Amino acid sequence: MAESLLIGKGQRPLHLLPHLANRHGLIAGATGTGKTVSLRVMAEQFSRIGVPVFMADVKGDLSGMAQAGEASDRIRQRIEKLEIADWKGESFPVTFWDVFGEQGHPVRATVSDMGPMLLARLLNLNETQSGVLTLVFKYADDHGLLLLDLKDLRATLQHVSDNSRQIRAEYGNVSAASVGAIQRALLELEQQGAEQLFGEPALDIDDLMQTDRDGRGLINILVADKLLHTPKIYATLLLWLISELFERMPEVGDPEKPKVVFFFDEAHLLFDDAPKALLDKIEQLVRLIRSKGVGIYFVTQSPTDVPDEVLGQLGNRVQHALRAFTPKDQKAVRTAAQTFRANRDLDVETAITELGVGEALVSCLDADGTPEPVERALVVPPHSRLTPLTAEERRAVLQNSIVAGTYEAAVDRESAYERLRQRVESVPEQEEVPSAPRRAPAPARREERSQVADVAGKIATSAARAMASQAGRSLMRGLLGSLLGGATTRRRRY
Repeated sequence: MAESLLIGKGQRPLHLLPHLANRHGLIAGATGTGKTVSLRVMAEQFSRIGVPVFMADVKGDLSGMAQAGEASDRIRQRIEKLEIADWKGESFPVTFWDVFGEQGHPVRATVSDMGPMLLARLLNLNETQSGVLTLVFKYADDHGLLLLDLKDLRATLQHVSDNSRQIRAEYGNVSAASVGAIQRALLELEQQGAEQLFGEPALDIDDLMQTDRDGRGLINILVADKLLHTPKIYATLLLWLISELFERMPEVGDPEKPKVVFFFDEAHLLFDDAPKALLDKIEQLVRLIRSKGVGIYFVTQSPTDVPDEVLGQLGNRVQHALRAFTPKDQKAVRTAAQTFRANRDLDVETAITELGVGEALVSCLDADGTPEPVERALVVPPHSRLTPLTAEERRAVLQNSIVAGTYEAAVDRESAYERLRQRVESVPEQEEVPSAPRRAPAPARREERSQVADVAGKIATSAARAMASQAGRSLMRGLLGSLLGGATTRRRRY
């Protein structure tokens, strides 16, 4: 059995049990109260027992985990209060990821992997426009069109719009206005820098689940200070990553320790403005993924940022101070207090407003899976460096990374955009060969062009499917596609 994780110390040491860490958790508290330190402490201890971790660095201050910390005056005071005799600085195996490829290895997903529902939310589409987008994905699947990047999606959208009369009977009506709205939303998304998110090589989830030569879990840090300026892209990317974990991981029940732990910082962004259908699926995803050995820990300012259906599934909790200046704040304090198992020796509602920096109310699951009574505790200090890495230190980490050179160069292979362009270019060549002694009237020429396009389409479809079969790829959605209404199976490597 893996050793327990020491979170803090109150009347007694408070531990998180590894075999129940997949029951998810919550780290909450106002800005500046110590949430980031608690996140660091938990991530370090998970890494130490061999559990890979994924987290987002939204403020740019987590990179120091790659270097050993030093015993500053503040840390010495904390060590003395906690009576920790064996504290020493320690560095941890870190891999940096960055959608923009500036401070970490590039993170990419294909349009097909992302699926229509997540893209609809990312594009802020209404119900009708979302229906058209789903239709386009279905058409692409049926006709062997690989949707890898945004130009593939744009080309397929235009093709479906141009041929709306022919496909209406099988797929339904395609509104030109809806296609135009989607195209405009795609343009806006590109201007926000999302074009770099879509393409190949797509991130392989296995690369997040590595250990170093000493058996310590890899700490994956997504550089997100710039990404957070586009919160929907940030939230969608993290939700996609969680869905990929669900799809890839086998059922394991409650393992001795988690297979991977995922920290979702700024968790309110996941739920803000999300449609009811998506919220229902997120709740379902959180409930089901724990049986795959995946622990999800939401990091946010207040427990009220998380829907009740999700909050009820978070068994391990660290609550830092909350402010109670307004009626809304006071309600949040009461709500937070009510989420803990009561401790008759502690006025939880009052304590939440009195906690100092580095103090927290802690309640973890006991050996039977029951929440322990909440206790006021001083959080243990992290062992890694609290200050960020220098540019040189970050470059050294990137160069020594186990995935160095794997994702840096983008690949643009033949996909929907190229195939549809070839199809259009082939039609005039076919029409140059006369099929009758005299020129056919315009209506007949249009019908002939349609027939040629159909033949070309079948050839392209056959070729695409053959290529996909040879590469072992299925043109289906990922978990979030299947869970949110798409197909149920998909490839891993192209």
